[in-house]
Amino acid sequence: MHLPRPKPPRRRDDRIILHFDYDCFYAQVVENRQPALKSLPLGIKQKSILATCNYVARRRGVTKLMGISDAKKICPDLVLVDGEDLSTFRDVSKKLYHLLRSYSWNGKIERLGLDEVFLDVTDIVAYNVELLNPHALDQSFFCLSKLDPELGFSYDATAIAGCTHGSPPPADQRDEDFSMYLRLLAASHLARYLRLKIEEEGYTSACGISSNKVLSKLVGTVNKPRDQTAFLAFREEDIWSFMDAHNLRRIPGIGNRISSVLEAHILAAAPDPNFRSFEATVSAGRVRTHPDMSAPVLEKLLGGPGAEKGIGEKVWCLLHGVDNSPIKAASDIPTQISIEDTYQGLNDMAEIDRQLRLLSASLLRRMYIDLVEEVVENSASPQPSSTKRKRWLAHPKTIRLTTRPYFRADSGKPYNYARVSRSQQLPNFVFSFASAREVLVDKLVDEVLLPMFRGLNPATKDWNVGLLNVCVANMVVVGGENGGIGGGRDIGAMFRRQEDVLREFRVYDDDDGVDGVDEMRVDGTGDDAERDEEDSDAEPWEEDDRDGLECCARCGHLIPGFALIAHERYHDLEPV
Repeated sequence: MHLPRPKPPRRRDDRIILHFDYDCFYAQVVENRQPALKSLPLGIKQKSILATCNYVARRRGVTKLMGISDAKKICPDLVLVDGEDLSTFRDVSKKLYHLLRSYSWNGKIERLGLDEVFLDVTDIVAYNVELLNPHALDQSFFCLSKLDPELGFSYDATAIAGCTHGSPPPADQRDEDFSMYLRLLAASHLARYLRLKIEEEGYTSACGISSNKVLSKLVGTVNKPRDQTAFLAFREEDIWSFMDAHNLRRIPGIGNRISSVLEAHILAAAPDPNFRSFEATVSAGRVRTHPDMSAPVLEKLLGGPGAEKGIGEKVWCLLHGVDNSPIKAASDIPTQISIEDTYQGLNDMAEIDRQLRLLSASLLRRMYIDLVEEVVENSASPQPSSTKRKRWLAHPKTIRLTTRPYFRADSGKPYNYARVSRSQQLPNFVFSFASAREVLVDKLVDEVLLPMFRGLNPATKDWNVGLLNVCVANMVVVGGENGGIGGGRDIGAMFRRQEDVLREFRVYDDDDGVDGVDEMRVDGTGDDAERDEEDSDAEPWEEDDRDGLECCARCGHLIPGFALIAHERYHDLEPV
């Protein structure tokens, strides 16, 4: 007796989401700095791995994450550029991010790595659909501002811009289908306009247009590079067939662990948690249509201690092309900044010292990119003049050092095996603009990081260090005009800051800011490190915040990270 098929999850079609993916982003950045490389096979390397490559190299058979020696055998004239320092890439990424954000009305824009951006354009698209004149669709005008009716661009609303996947609604369509079609049509012209603005900055991109994040991201890969695709799907069956054709591991939100467990269930084999290839043997459709598959079954397979709450329902929805996750509102300040690198067993203190200085230099560089801005001050003297000075947007309060021993990738140990951390207050000297960066790096290593390392690794030799991670966290937004935290406020400065913030939501120049991620890692582990399309460039190889133990600075005991604050309060209550 066959049980009835479970009901598919309900889909929301009330949003319009654009997904921008910059074509071979890292290679484009290098090519724009060295235009002579545009016609040559180009690879961005990190240590002995080819992190990514341009389309010229790909046409020659080179693939990203290939060993350098293998890539050179396939393409002897491959030009290699070192990409371990991502500062330049990060600067360009943030510049393009601020460009896109300047066209957002609701501030709902979310970055994925350095080369992808989600943009929720539901409000601006709905506004412009209401303005359509059915008697002059070919002479439509897309308004980019509610306050300035002349700010925008002309477009032909009789046809969708770019490519489409699927078919327009039938002649006897429902009103909601026709409304959705009009919104996708208007959004396609906005997407093309924004892609052209990005091209004016020197970068080509692909764009997917749909009603949620997973569909817009996947449909955007259909016509890469330098093109866009609107997903015209007005029947659930159309969406299911689109999702079913994808390899399970290429669906955003379904990473290595999940796909390994699901493949093992479908194939009745033992799961292989260390298998990291995108070339899974099971398609999304095979999982979705499996006779005993449902959200409760997925919860049973994937749930348990440490698993995301409701993971079964989430994966069940993704398999059906349903993704109600919101576009996170934009924030200028990261929650933390983390730099790490891996090694094949460091045992020499001089080399450990050198690596800590390299990581610290990268960390301070990242802090300056992410947390420092230039303020223009106008003089009130009879002869007006302006000066620029730097100020901190936020001060991280905590610095954390993390280490773990070296082990071979095929040892079967999880990435976080034996990973331990120690945290303490970040000293204020790092916020000085008067001292040279090199001086601050030396002081940070000598006075903070080396003592922390010795606390984590009390042995005098044989450390076998396989990973070092330096992180600053617990950001406190600067309140004082002079870069101090708290203190009195200057009313004039407050209004100047307000003007700076509001400028992000107005349509001014395309060049709307700078910023940019550092240090690359190619041993991408964990679901978040995984990429979903072969054609999309690798994300920054950074470690943000892995679960693990932290060492209490007072008693030396290893405490779970989430409990460290409570543990420190316990010490505060101890009798003196």
